[in-house]
Amino acid sequence: MSTDGAPVFLRFANIQKSYDQKTLVVKNFTLDVAKGEFLTLLGPSGSGKTTVLMMMAGFESVTNGDILLEGHPITRTAPYKRNIGMVFQNYALFPHMSIAENLAYPLKVRKMSKADIAKKVTRFLELIELEDFAGRMPAQLSGGQRQRVALARALIFSPSLVLMDEPLGALDKKLREQMQLEIMRLHKKLGFTVIYVTHDQTEALTMSDRIAVFDDGIVQQCAAPEVLYEQPANAFVADFIGENNFISGTIVGLDDGMVRVKISTGEEIIAMHSDSDVVGTQTRVSVRPEKMFILPSEHDFANMITVKFSVRLYVGDYIRYFFELPDKTEIVVKVLNDHEAPKFKEGDEAHLISRRKDCYAFAVT
Repeated sequence: MSTDGAPVFLRFANIQKSYDQKTLVVKNFTLDVAKGEFLTLLGPSGSGKTTVLMMMAGFESVTNGDILLEGHPITRTAPYKRNIGMVFQNYALFPHMSIAENLAYPLKVRKMSKADIAKKVTRFLELIELEDFAGRMPAQLSGGQRQRVALARALIFSPSLVLMDEPLGALDKKLREQMQLEIMRLHKKLGFTVIYVTHDQTEALTMSDRIAVFDDGIVQQCAAPEVLYEQPANAFVADFIGENNFISGTIVGLDDGMVRVKISTGEEIIAMHSDSDVVGTQTRVSVRPEKMFILPSEHDFANMITVKFSVRLYVGDYIRYFFELPDKTEIVVKVLNDHEAPKFKEGDEAHLISRRKDCYAFAVT
């Protein structure tokens, strides 16, 4: 069973990958995926996420471990026998074929009858809302339209699994957002299982059921988007997912399963402890910019720190305030842009407040 109690559809069991038989680029990757789940592999370049996807597709060999799809080992199965759909960043459409012919191709390879092919192609053109473009060539479509065709072609033969490797990387911001909604719509309607690779954290948070955050070949945390954002397992996840303030200090006491941290102002912050709870050790407390408030405030708080104002940046729908601690640590606070947004002069003293449950103490490595 997977972690949420659903039957295991895909299992990665202690997967390792080395290109030189010395250095592991993927280290003991173990994960269960439920049928119909949208799992994103997220991480910086070189973290191992794409290598995992390529091993799943059969384009890279597995050094150690096994991959099981619906209970059957596929580690040594040829790529074309795995019944997996692939969507790439560069679309990979056949330029000499029309849109309808591109969609029909995987069905012809599987020896489907002409009548059934015609029905399926018509259905999928309707699904991606391109039924009037069947006779056009890929070069005659926009980037977003081509990516919709690439997605439909990956789904049309009813694969057991769909792999997506940075599929929206070549699109501009507005088109990316439109395609995110398109992929989510098709996923909800058709219920296919997705392994999605990206380095774009916003994309991952928006689309995924779960996200596996990679660093140096190791999954640092795998959880639902809101858990990753609100309860990061370590400093890497806290820093990589969203924006964070990190305040250095020393743990001076424990308080009801939390830690008290003395910072450079001499004040104390009470924080949730993640991987740091030993009195006397150095720690870094993370607090997200939208979880800090400027006094006076209507919000309840347990922590207050004294800072000096540096600069105010107008972003449109919100304002970014930059403050500084005595040790020169920069603190950012995001405030909604309204008539009550505070005004400061450079060097003004201010007090920032936060709730205990929004602060996390992480070990200094």
